[in-house]
Amino acid sequence: MINEQQRALLKISPTMAEKLAKLNLKTEWDLVLHLPLRYEDETHLTPMADMRIGEQCMVAGEVIHQEVIIRNRRQLVVQLKGDGSHILFLRFIHFYPSQQKQLEVGKKVHVVGEIRSGFWGMEMIHPKVYDAQKKSLSETLTPIYPTVSGLNQSTLRRIIGSALEQIDLQDSLPETIINKLNLPSFADAVRLLHAPPPEYSQAQLNNGSFPAWQRLKFDELLAQQLSMQLARKMRVASSAIPLSGDGSLCNQLLNQLPFSLTPAQEKCYREIKNDMSQSHPMHRLLQGDVGSGKTIVATLSGLIALEAGFQVAMMAPTEILAEQHYNKLLQWLNPLNIPVVHLSGSLKKKEKEQIKQAISNGEARFIVGTHALFQDDVVFENLGLAIVDEQHRFGVAQRLALKNKGQSIHQLMMSATPIPRTLAMSFFADLDVSVIDSLPPNRSPITTRLINSVRRNEVERYVRKIVEDGRQAYWVCPLIEESETLQLKTATETFNTLQQTFPELSVGLVHGRMKPIEKAEVMNQFVSGRLSILVATTVIEVGVDVPNAALMVIEHAERMGLSQLHQLRGRIGRGGGKSTCVLMFAEPLSEIAKARLKIIYENTDGFEIARQDLNLRGPGEFLGSRQSGVPLLRFANLQEDLHLLESARNCAAQMIRENSKYIQTHLMRWLPHREEYLSV
Repeated sequence: MINEQQRALLKISPTMAEKLAKLNLKTEWDLVLHLPLRYEDETHLTPMADMRIGEQCMVAGEVIHQEVIIRNRRQLVVQLKGDGSHILFLRFIHFYPSQQKQLEVGKKVHVVGEIRSGFWGMEMIHPKVYDAQKKSLSETLTPIYPTVSGLNQSTLRRIIGSALEQIDLQDSLPETIINKLNLPSFADAVRLLHAPPPEYSQAQLNNGSFPAWQRLKFDELLAQQLSMQLARKMRVASSAIPLSGDGSLCNQLLNQLPFSLTPAQEKCYREIKNDMSQSHPMHRLLQGDVGSGKTIVATLSGLIALEAGFQVAMMAPTEILAEQHYNKLLQWLNPLNIPVVHLSGSLKKKEKEQIKQAISNGEARFIVGTHALFQDDVVFENLGLAIVDEQHRFGVAQRLALKNKGQSIHQLMMSATPIPRTLAMSFFADLDVSVIDSLPPNRSPITTRLINSVRRNEVERYVRKIVEDGRQAYWVCPLIEESETLQLKTATETFNTLQQTFPELSVGLVHGRMKPIEKAEVMNQFVSGRLSILVATTVIEVGVDVPNAALMVIEHAERMGLSQLHQLRGRIGRGGGKSTCVLMFAEPLSEIAKARLKIIYENTDGFEIARQDLNLRGPGEFLGSRQSGVPLLRFANLQEDLHLLESARNCAAQMIRENSKYIQTHLMRWLPHREEYLSV
């Protein structure tokens, strides 16, 4: 919140400060960087003869008539006469007595608004009105800012104007960088965007390539890069126990696997192994498409820590995924006599206490769990490696809580959401990234089909054929409960319908409201082949591995995001033979829904889907990570401003290398709370 001294200087009341805080305007710098949405031209008067439909302008005239009429509702209609015989109508659907007084017959006024074609002729609806005797023409365009209820434009302009006058707008970039990139000074860029001269058009001022915008975008990207690269420098400067072993456990596991690692998996494993052998904490992201084999690479990484005598924790965002990892680890590690435990919130109290004791005394070596792992009463004997699956689903505080269970532990994060190059450069500059960029050879191709929900009977016939051929099918529904607004089929209704449609088949149901033990039982039945069809909500999005499942039907696919659709589709195609994903949609489709379905239909490559998803949604929504701690971008666009991002990355490295005196000034201006981003 703006402090008392600043409030006094800017003449801001405590109530006004609260309204500013709703816009996230808490410091003088926040005010300076609160830029206009658009501009109005009050620098000259437009003759009524030159008015054009759809244009914004300021017009002078004398009120010659005023009346309140009833057309569905009460309206105030005013006739304004300009030079010659030209008339402009002013219409107010909501009005007050003060406005009627301001527009009495005979008053000379200036009005500002958009010219429209009305019932009586050219009109303005709810224009701004000034007394012509008191209103002088502006020297600059008038900014229109984002605001909230109770904070009008004139007040906001006054406060921002005061901040611009009082704050020191000295440059936070070395002159060499400004000259090299041919950028305007910070002060010139900010002042121009808040109060541009009238020779600039709206199109110029809204163009991201406008020099003033380029300067602010570069500054923002530079602050982000400085923050991320300083975080990396701090991590590398901190100490951690190097983890390396004799390779015995890793070799045993590799020898017993029924498959060989792909070259991409081997490369990622080597990168992780090298990181863990360093005397500073590993901070690596392992990413790969759905089914690319991240789990075995993470398990081998865990075995390195076990060989070195340390415990390993693997945290997953859902109980189903944690259970899946646990079962897979039991299958791989039991023959190696490695104690694996599963800690979840659904365990009975006595069992939970026994597992916690085994963790604290070191009996448990490989610990799998959900959010339960970072609770205060969970104490590790000697945690050396923390593996976080689907890391973007955890908040900063949650990842930090797990990290703090040990002393400078090594961290491996996994994500099946491929990160486009520009996003990785920008938002993961503090991370080392390993990419499994090829799928194992046993993955069968998946055919994707788009089918209108009115053809549901055809889909049901196809389900029966798949099951008769000895395979299994998923049927995915987005919601559990009825929603009159969305009119989506519920999982329960679909389950009942499919039981009636296929009385000879075994149909199961799993959804988020079920108790974990019930979900686990249903999933086990499906994995073992006792269920032919599994009706599910999106709880099966990640982690479920059933090689015999050859069909996935997704209802109301138009309601889901691209990443979610791609994750769901990746649950099939894990065995031999052809697999099919049927995306059922209901019309009418929005433009964004059409775009999503077209992308998922035409592409199977997760990185290409991610790239197009980034274009559709923007980085903040793509990451799903306003909770992730990464400083999001207000002005820069990663697709349009890649050249600035690359320059900012290089300049940040140079400034850090030279220990530039400008670093702190720049970060305090753009990221005053950057410590939040350096924790994990």
